[in-house]
Order: sequence, then structure tokens, then C-alpha cells
Amino acid sequence: MLAFPFIVSVLSFIALWLSALIGIYFRKRRGTVDDDSREDLGRLLGATLTLLGLIVGFSFSMAVAQYHQRINSEEAEAAAIGTEYERAGLLPAADAARVRQLLSTYLDQRISFYTPPNSRRLNQIDGTSARLQADIWSIVEAAAVQTPTSVITTAVSGANEVSNSQRSTQAAWANRIPVAAWALLETIAIFSNFLFGYVAGANRMTSKRFLVLPLIVSLAFFFIADMDHPRDGVIQVVPHNLLSLSNWIRSR
Repeated sequence: MLAFPFIVSVLSFIALWLSALIGIYFRKRRGTVDDDSREDLGRLLGATLTLLGLIVGFSFSMAVAQYHQRINSEEAEAAAIGTEYERAGLLPAADAARVRQLLSTYLDQRISFYTPPNSRRLNQIDGTSARLQADIWSIVEAAAVQTPTSVITTAVSGANEVSNSQRSTQAAWANRIPVAAWALLETIAIFSNFLFGYVAGANRMTSKRFLVLPLIVSLAFFFIADMDHPRDGVIQVVPHNLLSLSNWIRSR
């Protein structure tokens, strides 16, 4: 479950730690540094760390926004399914019973979408959901053709909302931080830690202290990656609204 975020965190920590060690190595090879050079290095390090903080904050904000988008799409999908379940009562009795049965099965598939055991199971869920949507649509379409009234039209509209909400959910879950953004983030972090190690060597900082920055940055990367890949981390979207809707349908 923690595969991707954990790998990102560990590899980032190793890369950043090595960058700091390399910075210390080059600092020791240069020899002593006068006060003016040490002050200039401090300013450069401060500016670099500020840039790193801005990029990390921007990436974290993007990941949080994507996480909330997934939560909102789950809520919208539950609302669309619940609304269509109610509107199905406007169809002829036989069609209404069939549509509600299909919606109940469809709801179970949508709940399973949030916790699939593997990619093959996820593909099966997507395929089954698409077939159920087609079956629901065929029933309401036939009813609308046979009885083209405004009452039947609301059921047709509801079926369309169910399909649209599912596509919105798919788009929200496919939304990721671009690879280019990750590359930029890692590059700036590596140079920042190199410079940090260089300055630490100039100030004769103890070896334990220069581990702080690589550790903090790698932890930030972990949480960014965790929210960016909801199926592979700790922070996941729980389908509370879909589960509540399922319990409500079963209690009827």
C-alpha cells in the first residue's frame, strides 16, 4: 500500500543526503573560508532554501487540491446515484424495479472502485460499471421513446448525471502532479542540499545536524506523493457518501 510514497521518500532521502555529503567534501577540499565568503554563502543558501520551500509548498498545495477534488467527486457521484434511484420511481413499474436493481449493483461497483486490490480488478470494475450504465440508459431511453413526457425526461436526465459523475471521478483520480514538476522539485532539492552541505562544512557543523534538511524534505516528499497517489499511500479517499447511500437503499 505504501509502495510509491515510501520509495519516493527513501530515494529522496538518500539522494539529498549524498548531495549534502558531496557539498561537505568540496568544502573541505577548498580549505578555509573568509568571513565575507561565508556571509555570501549564507545568503545564497537562504535564497535557495526559500525557493525550495516555495516549490514544496506549491506541490503540496496541488496535491491537497487533487485530494479534495477526489472527495468532492465521490460526493457528487453519490448524489447523482441517489437522485436517479428516486427518479426511477417515475418510470413504469417494471422499468423502475429494473433500474433500481441495476443502480444498486452499480453502486456496489462504485464503492469497490475506491479499494481495488490490484489494477486488474480495477479494470474489471470500470468495465462492469460501463455495462451497467449502458443497461440503465437503454431502459430509460426506451421509456422516454415510448412515453415522451417531462416526467420521464427527469429520469433520463438522472441517468445522464450518473454517467457524467462517474467520468468526473475517473478524471479526478487520473489527475496527478506532472513528472516535470517532480523533476524540478527533486533537482532544486538536490542543489539545495549540496549547498547546505557546502555551507555546513564551512561552518564546521556536526555531521548529525546536516541530516536534518534531507530528512525534512524527504518527509515532505512522502506526504506529497502519498496524496498524489491515493491508491498507494496512507491518505486515501473513503467513500463515506456512497456507503451511506448503500445502507439507505438496503434499508428501504
